[in-house]
Amino acid sequence: MPLNMDIRKKLSASSERVKSVDLHQTEPWALAALYSGNVMIWDYETATMVKSFELSDLPVRCAKFICRRQWFVAASDDMALRIYNYNTTEKVREFEAHGDYIRYLEVHPTLPYVLSASDDMSVKLWDWERNWENTQYFEGHSHYVMMVRFNPKDTNTFATASLDRSIKVWGLGSPVYHYSLEGHERGVNCIDYYPSGDRPYLLSGADDRSVKIWDYQTKSVVHTLEGHTHNVCSVIFHPRLPLIASCGEDGTVRIWQSATYRQEHTLNYGMERAWALAATPGANKLAIGFDEGCVVVELGSDDAVASMDATGRVVWASNNDIRTASVKGLASAGEGVPDGEALQVTPRDLGTCELYPQSIAHNCNGRFVAVCGDGEFIIYTAQALRNKAFGSALDFVWSGTGTGDYAIRESIRSVKIFKNFTEHATVRPAVASTEGIFGGALLGARGPEAILFYDFSTGDFVQKIDVNPIAVYWSEAGDMVLLACEDSAYVLSYNAAAVAAAAGTVSEDGVDGSFELLYEVSDAITSGRWVGDCFIYCNATGRLNYSVGGNIQTLVHLDTTSAGATIHRVVGYLAKEDRVYLVDKQLQIVSYKIMMAMLQYQTAVMRGDFDAANSLLPAIPETEYVTVARFLEAQGFKEEALAVTTDLDHKFELAVGLGHIDVAHALMDEVPPEDADATDTQAKWKRLGDAALRANNFALAEAAAVASDDFSGLLLLYSATGNMAGMRRLSGDAGKGGKTNIAFVAGLLTGRVEDCVDLLVDTKRLPEAAFFSRTFLPSRVKDTVDMWRGDLSKTSETAAKALADPATNPDLFPDYDIALQVEEMFLAQRDAVAAGGIPASDYLTARDDLDLELIELIKTQLAAAPPTPVAAAALTEVVSTEADMVAVTHDMAAVSTEDPVVEEEKVPEVDVVEEVAAPAEPVVAAEPVVEAEPVAEVEPVAEVEPVAEVEPVAEVE
Repeated sequence: MPLNMDIRKKLSASSERVKSVDLHQTEPWALAALYSGNVMIWDYETATMVKSFELSDLPVRCAKFICRRQWFVAASDDMALRIYNYNTTEKVREFEAHGDYIRYLEVHPTLPYVLSASDDMSVKLWDWERNWENTQYFEGHSHYVMMVRFNPKDTNTFATASLDRSIKVWGLGSPVYHYSLEGHERGVNCIDYYPSGDRPYLLSGADDRSVKIWDYQTKSVVHTLEGHTHNVCSVIFHPRLPLIASCGEDGTVRIWQSATYRQEHTLNYGMERAWALAATPGANKLAIGFDEGCVVVELGSDDAVASMDATGRVVWASNNDIRTASVKGLASAGEGVPDGEALQVTPRDLGTCELYPQSIAHNCNGRFVAVCGDGEFIIYTAQALRNKAFGSALDFVWSGTGTGDYAIRESIRSVKIFKNFTEHATVRPAVASTEGIFGGALLGARGPEAILFYDFSTGDFVQKIDVNPIAVYWSEAGDMVLLACEDSAYVLSYNAAAVAAAAGTVSEDGVDGSFELLYEVSDAITSGRWVGDCFIYCNATGRLNYSVGGNIQTLVHLDTTSAGATIHRVVGYLAKEDRVYLVDKQLQIVSYKIMMAMLQYQTAVMRGDFDAANSLLPAIPETEYVTVARFLEAQGFKEEALAVTTDLDHKFELAVGLGHIDVAHALMDEVPPEDADATDTQAKWKRLGDAALRANNFALAEAAAVASDDFSGLLLLYSATGNMAGMRRLSGDAGKGGKTNIAFVAGLLTGRVEDCVDLLVDTKRLPEAAFFSRTFLPSRVKDTVDMWRGDLSKTSETAAKALADPATNPDLFPDYDIALQVEEMFLAQRDAVAAGGIPASDYLTARDDLDLELIELIKTQLAAAPPTPVAAAALTEVVSTEADMVAVTHDMAAVSTEDPVVEEEKVPEVDVVEEVAAPAEPVVAAEPVVEAEPVAEVEPVAEVEPVAEVEPVAEVE
């Protein structure tokens, strides 16, 4: 039967004529040599160009990777070889190699050798460890040498193909060929050796349009493949698949089965003539070079063909060879193997399979293993690979219960069920075509738009489900099934009792109540395994996840291809070791720890059975409690998560989220002193403070804000609660902490105007300090202006001289003396209420004082009649302390008892005196009065500086 193999195009890159292609051994790269003289490297996973090299103006006929040196070597029609480092794009070497066109290059698989074949009818051996010295010369053909290939079975021998219609076999130690194979009617263009050692075969393609398979030991033709309608340009044995590929100038690529020599596929991509083919043992890819570009196709699936039984014994296929190994105990042996590292398995050869395995699977108890491929199946005993049964089948699946129960898809119309290796029933699914079958508790037959389930025992129809799954996974108990579709999966419960009760009376619609949808998994599942009620799986993006009740937990991010696709598949789970096992495309087995107790606990939680969950919790190590707590949190059980978690950070998050601020506070008090200033600790204090505010716990909110240096939060808290003492502390702490804006606001709210001026000066905000002093602290105006003037003089001397202050420009500061009086009154009032502050209950009577114009009010009071007890009492409405009132009264008394002075020149500074003196005679300031500044030290008269300078006033005191 034909080989069941899908062919998918991975890369289609348009370019000039491609004369040579090669595939990298480890990277998803295709190397293309162009007739234009360029060489390109393409990533066939992402369909993008990785590198481009301009080698020559003449055609490049061949280019090959030298992976172990990160090089490629190329031959162009200028008869030169060029070697480049494909990582750095650096040219390593360039030299003339032949006297005519170089047709082909071959890299030795292990030694530092490269063979070159040329139109000068010779072959040369180059040694790159000797600086590309030509160490051997081979001559014997009578026409162009088109290709040369090393024998993988004996790398000291190689074969050459020539247009003289012969194939010659040579040895590295002799310049003379060993023997010649002749049988083609026209020139031979291409050759290839069989990749493994079990067949001494050589493949050749020629201008006579035929492909021949030679036995180089008997020197005879084994078989001739015909089908091409023009010259055959390239042939290969695929190193991984049982295939022969050939291409020619007819523009087609033909795929033949290497065992039966039957033509399986013909590929024609409409890109004119096909010149070159390439493959690599590491992947089931095929690269093709055409006149109009390069194409890379994937031949079937490159997933590992492997199966594991319940005891940990793995059976896998490598080409036609079947091997086995046990992984039991390997992960915990010695010091243990870290999760994700390849296990060092010891494989044992079971034998060779007669067909090419495309799938392999153990039966329910692991006694038998079935291999399916090439349209056939064979059932072997798992231990010795003895043939138990065989037959023709497109697909093969095991029953979930019976040892010898299985089913085969005979055709798109017919499915046969076998009981104890004997044919039992035939099922004809009611679909247009049966595209696949699935085993397990029931037999599943997939149609174009739905899947139909049948009873394995009777063949009776059970139910139709309108989804198109790519895989079906049954739980071990057979009561749950997962239908994996392309982008999502559906988990259903199966009622076996209802199906058994309806036996013999099933209608065309199936058994009612046989299936019930439990939940949907929004993920692209590529492989998986049920463990109890938990489903462990790999998804398409390379994550190992598990799902419990629809809740998806990610265990680990796995390695992926360059395009981000997964390269692993789940093969089994060992409950005794709490490990899940995966195999990658290179047949390397890795494992990850997943505790059975954990899975059972999570299953009990999803069912709402907390009694069972609590009984399982002691079986879970405390190191896994954080994982348990996060699972509980995801399910909405935050109180339970808080009780379980051992991670202090997680416990804090849960406590804050649940409003348990006392628990959160206790956790923060346990923070070591060395971590108190850490960013994470500060953030936690802020979160705790916010939670405390929501709970109206202002004491804790203040403590949290202080601990986290949350000055803005303290400003809000203190201003809202009227905490004068706290606001004073905040002013100083914020200034030390560099939060000058908050320090300024706090100082202003508490009346510490001196601190505000100092803060502005310290921060070099001298203009603001001067204007602030003019408004709130006039006694500091001269000092701040002097500092401003000194700083400004560094930039502009003219601008600095233009600044005015009360001492040098008194006319520019009207009512300055009264402002000094108001300042003294304000400071006295501030000191009087400093201890207890002003109660909030006084706001209704005190709010009108906010609109008072104190300077105008004092001017009005002082402009009235000479001070009397009544006038003095009136001033108490303006000044709020006895000291202020006495000071103002003294000033007024001094002015009223002073003798009149003859005015020689009116001085602007004595405006206050003019308003408070008796109206009978004008007060004239004599010259000495203006200059007698030392008298200003007299305390009662300090607030009216011009009057304080008159000597008789001091005597009144």
